[in-house]
Amino acid sequence: MTHPADTPEDQVSPKTAAALRAAKTRLFEGRPQRTDGRLTKENLYKEAQVSRATMNRAHAILAEWDTHIAAHGKATPGEAKRDAAIADLKKRLAKKTRECTLLENKLKAAQTAIAALYHDNEALRQQLDKDVSGVVTPLRPRGPRQRR
Repeated sequence: MTHPADTPEDQVSPKTAAALRAAKTRLFEGRPQRTDGRLTKENLYKEAQVSRATMNRAHAILAEWDTHIAAHGKATPGEAKRDAAIADLKKRLAKKTRECTLLENKLKAAQTAIAALYHDNEALRQQLDKDVSGVVTPLRPRGPRQRR
């Protein structure tokens, strides 16, 4: 990554500017050495091992920082990957929830149908018991057939 020459308003040494640029690059690439990797100016000066006041005098580097943050956001590569995984999991969860709701509705419909069939069956059994009060004579006699 090429950097514009330090502007006259930068009031930091070339060594400090190099340390800040290296720290900025490490943070943007998601490989911090001295911080948790969040993209904050506090982490920038800590990563560069300079004071906040020294960092604040590096106007060109801070302008680059602000430009990058405005274009790419404050999410580190790890956070972006995590957020993408969370979004995917939320999408999959919503799909599974819809499937479960559909299956639950089908189960309730089956339960209702089974209950109706059970009650119909019981009513038919009671009617059969009431209609057949006497002995039922078979239409043909049981047992071995006799020849004439």
